[in-house]
Amino acid sequence: MTTYPLRLADHVMEEARRAAMEDNVSLNQLLSAFIADGIGHRRAIMSLKTRAERGDVDAALAILAKAPDVPPEAGDEIVPRKRSG
Repeated sequence: MTTYPLRLADHVMEEARRAAMEDNVSLNQLLSAFIADGIGHRRAIMSLKTRAERGDVDAALAILAKAPDVPPEAGDEIVPRKRSG
């Protein structure tokens, strides 16, 4: 296992301490889990970007053009969002 001196803004450290207490885990365990989650999310995003670069938009649109033009089944309709304000 490796150690790394990490500098955090005071307000970030306070929130991390609070979160660790709420989750009943050590601060080290919480930060390690957050870093691991962040790395996982980054890898997923990088993988999606790589796959998107290989995508063929024209081929995808050609497939969609073959789909029948029928109304959605019950429950699959797009419900417009109400604007807040």
